[in-house]
Amino acid sequence: MIGVFDSGLGGLTVLRALVERFPHVSFTYLGDHAHVPYGNRPSDEVVSLTQTGVEALFERGCKLVLLGCNTATAVAARRLQQTWLPQTPWRGSHNVLGIVAPTVEAATQTPWAVTAPQYPQKYNTDLVAVFGTTRTVASGVYPEEIRKRCPKVEVVQQVCAQLASAIEAEAPDAELDALVHEAVDGVLAQTGGAPPHRAILGCTHFPLVEPLFRRHLPPFTRMLSQPVVVADSFEDYLARRPHYVAERPSVRTLTLLTSGDPGDVSSRAHIFWPHAPAFTKL
Repeated sequence: MIGVFDSGLGGLTVLRALVERFPHVSFTYLGDHAHVPYGNRPSDEVVSLTQTGVEALFERGCKLVLLGCNTATAVAARRLQQTWLPQTPWRGSHNVLGIVAPTVEAATQTPWAVTAPQYPQKYNTDLVAVFGTTRTVASGVYPEEIRKRCPKVEVVQQVCAQLASAIEAEAPDAELDALVHEAVDGVLAQTGGAPPHRAILGCTHFPLVEPLFRRHLPPFTRMLSQPVVVADSFEDYLARRPHYVAERPSVRTLTLLTSGDPGDVSSRAHIFWPHAPAFTKL
């Protein structure tokens, strides 16, 4: 069984892509809705909350947990992988992954393990735009990791402070379009009008408005939407580590858990996945 952890509901866009890609794999999703959002919390608190969520999924039989949240990944993933997990009884048999690594791999066409410039990526001079929440942009994780592999690439970040909440509030299309247009204009203002070669939608809410980004960016801009990127990377990861899905149950299970109110969370989940199962209390 594979676990997916998120601070809220956006991770359902990633879970949905994984469920569709791996029809024989059981998944358990945990949303920490009692503490959402993570973006305004201190880093140590984000690490602690994320660790608690990962532990809950491990205890429910998940040997592999994906952090389906950019904030949790940017702030907590490395500390959990390098400091916490090696000291637990799960070391060696369980693992924690994030969604930043596959996104950077797709943006740079370089495996995550390669952290020094290689040919031909080290000569790449493309322009990459990162659209994200305030906390994800402030972390600087995308420019840092992209430039390790492609030092000549120009990375421009744009905060979309209101877009995720507007999506979750089911704002009218005109309002969402205006927010996306404003974000794209913000990137163009930083680049002197030059459109990006690639655009990273660095929030799991943003795939729901990908057509709006497509409308305001030129056709040659390659959109990197995390559900697809993560599913592609996950497929390769599991092909090389089949032991995480070696035990295939006769009936696949899909469980959605929340630390918040299951009724309220279930009523809002349809925004991200219209046919998602009902949430149950953690």
